[in-house]
Formats: sequence, structure tokens, C-alpha cells
Amino acid sequence: MKDKYKMSIEENIFIAKRMLVDVVYKSANLEGIAVTFAQTIDILNDINVENVKPSEIGKVCCLRDAWQYIIDNINENLDLAFLENLHYFVTKTELEYKYVGTIRTNDVLISGTSWRPEIPNPDKLHFELINLLNLENNTDRALSIMLWIMRKQIFKDGNKRVATLIANKILIENGCGILSIPVKHDGKFKSMLIKYYETNEITEIKNWIYDNCIDGINE
Repeated sequence: MKDKYKMSIEENIFIAKRMLVDVVYKSANLEGIAVTFAQTIDILNDINVENVKPSEIGKVCCLRDAWQYIIDNINENLDLAFLENLHYFVTKTELEYKYVGTIRTNDVLISGTSWRPEIPNPDKLHFELINLLNLENNTDRALSIMLWIMRKQIFKDGNKRVATLIANKILIENGCGILSIPVKHDGKFKSMLIKYYETNEITEIKNWIYDNCIDGINE
């Protein structure tokens, strides 16, 4: 796998800020929050939006805040503490406080499959993350860590959101573009994700994300 895009970190941050509404809109829809692009603009501008639940507005605003955290801390080291901090911003309005920014300690169910991830062991997560961070190619590293977070289900909820944000941190800090799942591909992505959960075969879904979900420019 090679990087699709190569630009300066400054240019990539500029693109990320410019694409913020678009990526938040796509992330929200991936989580089943059926907001339109126009509604997303209004929510992010603190304009009252009819026919959108307050809880869903809160989730959209959390995505905005989490993106700001990524941009503000783009050069920070990626470790479990960073994941926990990011999870706080993603889920601060929807989970009980004891679950926010905390690695889960009990089982979770995953919609669409009977497969269950093991309860995370922080020491094991630490060493697995270090190994993934040693992957040479930037884009491969971003996608591999994203899918690892999703399959491990490190947190009680919000894992896909945290994972895609972390992938974007890695891409942006290396000038490799922006990742988001197009709304038209939600079904395809979720189907492939379930297959990946059940088999741990990563190549197919990683290549599909590479082909369909990364955008940017080459300077």
C-alpha cells in the first residue's frame, strides 16, 4: 500500500477544517443519525434545527469538538491515553460518566453478528498499538489502527467514531489526506466490517477503504 496523497501538514489541516461539515455529516450518518448536510451546517453553527432530537444534536456537536481536539493536538503522540481523551469528546453527552473516556470492562453486543470481542486488557492493547504504530507506510498505519480499534471495541460505545478520527489524525499529521465513509457506501462498509469482525481478515476492507474513502490533493 502506498500513500494516495502527499501534502504539507499545514495544507492537510487547512483541508480538514474546510471539509469539517462534510466529514461530521458522514460520521453522523454512519452512526444512524439521519441529519442532512444542511442540518449539519445549522447544528455546527448553533442554529436551532427542527425534527432533530436533542440527543442527536448533542452527538453531532461532540463530533465537532472531537475534530477540534484532533486538530489542536495533531502532533501529540498516539497512545491509549490519547484514545481515552478523544473518546471523552466523542461520547460526553450520551454515555454515563463512568463509561466516558474509559476502556470497557464488560461484554458488548454488536448489531448484525453474534461475534463478540474479548474484554480489553490495557497492557495487551498497549503493545498491540505500539506494533501497529511501527507500520512503515502512513496510510496503511492509519487504516490498520482504525480497523483494530473498531474490532477491539475498546470502549462501551463510540468505537467507529474514535477509530475514524484516529485514522484522520495519522493521515493529517503525515499530509496523506482525509478519511470519511461516503453516505452512499454506509451499507457496503458495515457489511464488510461485520465480515472483518467475524474473520479478522483485514485486507479486503482495508483496500476498499483505501479506494473509496480517502480524499485529498497532491501538491
